[in-house]
Amino acid sequence: MEGIGGKLRAARLGWKLTLREVEERSLRLAQQWGNPAYRISASWLDRVERENRGLSATKFIVLASIYSLSVEQLLGLLPAAAGGPAPLEDMSVPNATILANGPLEEHAKLWLPDSLVSDTPPEETMLLPPVEGLLPSHYRRGIIGQQDKTLEPMIPAGSIVLIDTQKKAIAGRREWNHEFDRPIYFLLTRDGHIAGFCELDRESDWLTVIPHALSFEQNRRFRYRKEIEVIGTVVGVFVRRSN
Repeated sequence: MEGIGGKLRAARLGWKLTLREVEERSLRLAQQWGNPAYRISASWLDRVERENRGLSATKFIVLASIYSLSVEQLLGLLPAAAGGPAPLEDMSVPNATILANGPLEEHAKLWLPDSLVSDTPPEETMLLPPVEGLLPSHYRRGIIGQQDKTLEPMIPAGSIVLIDTQKKAIAGRREWNHEFDRPIYFLLTRDGHIAGFCELDRESDWLTVIPHALSFEQNRRFRYRKEIEVIGTVVGVFVRRSN
């Protein structure tokens, strides 16, 4: 059976695009969307196509946009799991972002009811009630409240986050290279929910919640598993932009 690399190559050739042309288009998207993580290099894509290498949701979104893939075609690229459809976690990586004003807006609304996009954001960050059949059971949705400035301007108030509750381990410094690669965690404290970067001390006694570098928030330190609980890792973000 043809792997994902061959399918991506077929999609590219269907549009008569060279590897370099895909790189140039991804660079324009990265500039348009304000996120350098969306850039795809020709050499990286060549390896993916030849070696069936895995790719992050961020890169997946960019290629879907460049190749004008529908949601059905997009999911069709994923390798099927035994006994069922491809698991969503195959697309899950830190900081995987779906922009509200991007080309995949309609696809994102499969797990984003219109009311979540149009309603005024709540004051506090919160988990949203699970909806049976909408997502696999280990995924939850959360919304960033107006008072939670931890990750602004990267993730502003009103953003909807997709949380993988099976991914609770705090990544060490060697596991990420820059802020767009750094895991974001959805957390529960005695005062409520927050989302942020995290650092865990060597003894695993203290967890520090770290805000975005451009946020005006300060680091917050909690007794790990006593004053703070990790709900899961944020694997998708729907960012609501104000006009």
